[in-house]
Amino acid sequence: MGSFDGLLQGFQLAFSLQGIMFVFIGVLIGTIIGMIPGLGPISAIAIMIPVTYGMDPTIALVMMAGVYYGSMYGGSTSSILLNAPGVAGTVATAFDGYPMAQQGKAGKALAISAIASFVGGTVSVILLMLFAPVLASVAIIFGPPEYFALMLLGLTAISSLSDGSTLKALTSAVLGFMVVTIGIDSQTGTSRFTMGNVNLLDGIDFLVIALGVFALAEVCFLILNRKAKMSDFKNIGSLKLSKEDFKEMKGPMTRQSFIGFLLGVLPGAGATISSFVAYISEKKLAKKPEEFGKGSVKGLAAPETANNAATSGAFVPLLSLGIPGSGTTAVMLGAFLVLGVQPGPLLMTENPTIFWGVIASMYVGNVFLLILNLPLIPYFVKILSVPRPLLIALVIISSLVGVYAVSFSTFDLYLLVIFGIIGYLMRIFAFPAAPFILAFILGGMMEQALRQSLTISGGNWSIFYTSPLSVSLFVIAILALVVPAWRQRVRRQKEDTTVNM
Repeated sequence: MGSFDGLLQGFQLAFSLQGIMFVFIGVLIGTIIGMIPGLGPISAIAIMIPVTYGMDPTIALVMMAGVYYGSMYGGSTSSILLNAPGVAGTVATAFDGYPMAQQGKAGKALAISAIASFVGGTVSVILLMLFAPVLASVAIIFGPPEYFALMLLGLTAISSLSDGSTLKALTSAVLGFMVVTIGIDSQTGTSRFTMGNVNLLDGIDFLVIALGVFALAEVCFLILNRKAKMSDFKNIGSLKLSKEDFKEMKGPMTRQSFIGFLLGVLPGAGATISSFVAYISEKKLAKKPEEFGKGSVKGLAAPETANNAATSGAFVPLLSLGIPGSGTTAVMLGAFLVLGVQPGPLLMTENPTIFWGVIASMYVGNVFLLILNLPLIPYFVKILSVPRPLLIALVIISSLVGVYAVSFSTFDLYLLVIFGIIGYLMRIFAFPAAPFILAFILGGMMEQALRQSLTISGGNWSIFYTSPLSVSLFVIAILALVVPAWRQRVRRQKEDTTVNM
């Protein structure tokens, strides 16, 4: 069966009454769960597995796929309105989405998010249909050395996440590295930096870090700086986007649809890294990078496009090779096996209805998400019309419940408060939080890739410069670190020359 015939068969399923109903149920559940800090697509899909017992495997998988990419849409809502990213893939959305909401443009921010998500999701589904088998073979080329180089490249771009001192940005990154090493070493089994506390043996959960450094830090700032205005949160602004807005969104959406999809294809990269790469790259390309972090349209559109594009990209190794590229797709793999379906190279030929049905449902699901989210924006932003004391209480309760629901540990609640205080101090002393979060996310994967590489080579470091791909990534990483510092030095010399004249 050719790709076109298979896609037609998939659309027959997706447009059937049963297909439409379960796609809608999936994206609705995903959107709602994505809005709740603490619940993400992994939890949602895990919960849905027992629900799907006895269902047709194709319909069940179509619904769970809807839950997966629907959660990315929903996750942006709490990031924009409350600065509380409950899903790692929407952390970068808060960088410009929340400042935009503070400026009385919450409606505009959510509209940009919905449209950018729709474009990224739709373009990536088309790419998934056309290039899934080819890109799956490319993803195999990336071994541990290449992944280490890729993570290093992501970290050397940290200076782009800071409008101030590069030294402060690097300091924040080092702090993130220190935090991610807490817990049991997965290779040696020894405990690291736990100070004898058994509660730290499993490490610190991402949600504790994200909600502490962003949501609770914002709450601390509002409580301790009562004279500071929350901006006109009751004025949600217009939902309509101007021609200028669409013009600004066009470039980032086009570029990041492709970049996000390609990074999503790589096992281990996923929506989180894609969104950070999108934000960093657009800031470097922007003519006015100083606008990023202050409510930039490009700064919001880029990560929202990329994280949804990466969601579809993650299905490439899953469907074509049977290899999960992230924690969510690992749970999806389990769902496939429970339903008696073996994803891999033979899936397209042995079960074409499932392969093309899932892909076709993504087209339909993205349309549903756009139709579902745009009309609901006025209701979402009513959160911001809540009186300031109640809004602060809402953020605190959401954060506490979200963290406790994941681990059922009161110790994590104490950690949440500690990281809230750390986030507040970082804000007061102008240490950017973004490098801290990025280093925390990449640190564990980077350490694992380094150890795997040295295990493969028997401790020989030459493995990192024998691969042309890893060498290329190392060179780009060095340039990403050196060029901004060189430009800053040149700019200072010009300023000194101007002053002396």
